[in-house]
Amino acid sequence: MPDSIVIIPTYNEIENIERIIRKVFSLRHEFHVLVIDDGSPDGTPIIVKELQQEFPEKLFLEERAGKQGLGTAYIHGFRWAIERQYDYIFEMDADFSHNPDDLRKLRDACEEGADAAIGSRYIKGVNVVNWPMSRVLMSYFASVYVRFITGIDIRDWTAGFMCYKRKVLETIELDKVKFVGYAFQIEMKYTTIKHGFKITEVPIIFTDRTEGTSKMSTSIFREAVFGVIQMRINAMFRKYPEG
Repeated sequence: MPDSIVIIPTYNEIENIERIIRKVFSLRHEFHVLVIDDGSPDGTPIIVKELQQEFPEKLFLEERAGKQGLGTAYIHGFRWAIERQYDYIFEMDADFSHNPDDLRKLRDACEEGADAAIGSRYIKGVNVVNWPMSRVLMSYFASVYVRFITGIDIRDWTAGFMCYKRKVLETIELDKVKFVGYAFQIEMKYTTIKHGFKITEVPIIFTDRTEGTSKMSTSIFREAVFGVIQMRINAMFRKYPEG
């Protein structure tokens, strides 16, 4: 069985889901795909089920009732992948803002010694395409803010394109990961480092979606701003066993 699985959370991604799945399966390295759908009313899971006939034992679907948040979708996917003993577990968006061609780069970084790899927009300048300047500044300075609060020099704290080795996700107490949006990505990276794991950043070019609607909202951003302070305070009273 292939050792790598890509977790793709979806909500109303009917314009993108077939293309992104076919692209992943066209790569030279074999990846499995797990779609976590939060009750998309547009028919996204129907498309996935049709593709499962074409890609049996490679494409998997978990359907959940209603929008429960990005963080809970990934936690669900992490548990599913751990149970099935995948060694490399990826987070990736459905909308092609993350280029599937970069999956191999993230996996290579973990093979070469990292415990987790970030597809980073900011490790070499600002590599973002088609975002309005307001979004670029909000995202970039969110990472500056998190670096200031945590004292940890990660350039792209809010990145959602990730590869984790299974041992990282087995070590982290997933029940204690509480945030759901930007703050979920921050909390996962922070917790990984606090457990003594090594994270590396791999430069990518992030291209904003051309199909479908962004899920970004002011409430998600607000969670990140205030959640980081809460996370930092909570860490003072928590033990993180070495992984």
